[in-house]
Amino acid sequence: MVLRLSHRAERDKRVTTHLGLVARAFGASKILITGQRDEHLINSIQRVVESWGGPFEVEFVSGLQSTVSDYKKSGYAVIHLTMYGLPAQKEFPKILKNSKNRKFLIIVGGEKVPFEVYQTSDYNVSIASQPHSEISALAICLDKLFEGKELEKKFSNARRELVPQACGKKILEKS
Repeated sequence: MVLRLSHRAERDKRVTTHLGLVARAFGASKILITGQRDEHLINSIQRVVESWGGPFEVEFVSGLQSTVSDYKKSGYAVIHLTMYGLPAQKEFPKILKNSKNRKFLIIVGGEKVPFEVYQTSDYNVSIASQPHSEISALAICLDKLFEGKELEKKFSNARRELVPQACGKKILEKS
């Protein structure tokens, strides 16, 4: 589960859309979004799910702290991706060891991240300890959590399927 903070419809539409696409492709089941409700964003991601398969959901939520609290109560480990956190290479082994149920809520920032996010997260993790894209951070995080197995995931109800090619592209259209 991915939680995107503070979506701003005009400014963040591409970034939040790409966060949703990466979340889906790398094994998350859902993206939760706080901030401005954006029907175009929801429709864009849903069109990808309809074409390329799922399951994957998009949901706008209000109440950041209540959302995080609810997931923590449901047994999710909360991972906040931030360049100010502890190094990923040291934290992910701990996360995998301490999270036997493998239920994660991964928080990806937007504009200014409230300090409460740092306080309530179980882990504040830095992918590179340098300024970087939250999209790349999410991809690396999900790859570490799923230990590469997400790269072999098959999606159900796909109308399209990519056929790997050494050169060129081939897409199967299903009826």
